[in-house]
Amino acid sequence: MFDFLFNRHNCPIGLDIGHTAIKMIQLSRRDESWRVDAAEQAQLDPQLEADSDAWRSAVVQALGRMMHHGRFRGRQVVSCLPGDVLKIKSLRLDTADPAQIEAIIADEVAPRLGLDAAVDEVRYCVAGSVFQGEEIKNEVLFFGIPRDRLAAHIEMLEQAGLEPIGIETVAGALFRSFQATLRRQEDKDVVSVFVDLGTKYTTVIIGRGQNVVFVKQIPLAGGHFNEQVASQLGISLQEAMHLRGRLHCTDSDGVDADTAQAVHDAMSATVEELAHEISLCFKYYAVAFRGRRPSEAVFAGGEAYEPSLMEALKRHLGVTIRIAEPLRGFDLSRAGFDRRHHPQLCEWTIAVGLALRHYDQAGDAHEQLQFSGVGG
Repeated sequence: MFDFLFNRHNCPIGLDIGHTAIKMIQLSRRDESWRVDAAEQAQLDPQLEADSDAWRSAVVQALGRMMHHGRFRGRQVVSCLPGDVLKIKSLRLDTADPAQIEAIIADEVAPRLGLDAAVDEVRYCVAGSVFQGEEIKNEVLFFGIPRDRLAAHIEMLEQAGLEPIGIETVAGALFRSFQATLRRQEDKDVVSVFVDLGTKYTTVIIGRGQNVVFVKQIPLAGGHFNEQVASQLGISLQEAMHLRGRLHCTDSDGVDADTAQAVHDAMSATVEELAHEISLCFKYYAVAFRGRRPSEAVFAGGEAYEPSLMEALKRHLGVTIRIAEPLRGFDLSRAGFDRRHHPQLCEWTIAVGLALRHYDQAGDAHEQLQFSGVGG
């Protein structure tokens, strides 16, 4: 699974490459104390089409600058695959036997994903037992990616002078970020909901104890909010992003009430649609697994700071809504984070989850996750 040996003396860098931003973070641990040793972020031109030659060139240049200015040790990185190149499918099967599932991948799953099992990458995890009517079946999550897209991602990192030693999915990194809070024995059956609000995709994960039981990528996210604001207000995409960013700050930086209302109105239909889609994930879990109901949902990513979305989610979900704090309790003295407006730092959740992969592989305090994305 592209899980090469980690250098125990040099923790790898967690590298989160989004469509409009890049985050890199390197952690260290001593006993039970965690520290951020280095962290850098860079913005990408939102007008660039993701995975285009121009976008890839911009990413390589940005990575070079971040490595030059940062205090990172070494060049080993753990990265994740963008949502628009990853294909996800869940099936209910009568079997959990690995040999039979591999045969199903070749005969049924890969063709459904538009992939060739002999060439492309398809991985799976068994989520657990689900009800189909009165029958009990095994819910199996499949993750696939064309081999050439995976190779292109790795090549981009190598062009930047980096050494990719692990490739994951957004879902795998997100779940790991929250894993430590689920380790208590009494939490083995607790149902947890984690949501990453990205630029192009919203990723919803439902976990039961230490296991992922549900993953869904919703093709609706922050980029759609920006497009609606830009269109309704007659401004550029860059201006829409900047305006929304100002409104997310506590002082709103002098944005007048009429403009703030216009932004809210422009996004309202899309906000409601996204909240509804997330609520459908809850309903699917309740019907399929018939287990304990989640008591809260934790949101990560920059769009978690969008108040109108959080309010809509409270109405649709009927559970406690919380913004992620992936670095809570960490020593941040070396990192230089600006926490004046967003003290939770929830936009760093994916990068932190990737950086923590080292501690899974080393058999340290974090238990090895069986769900870890795709690779070969």
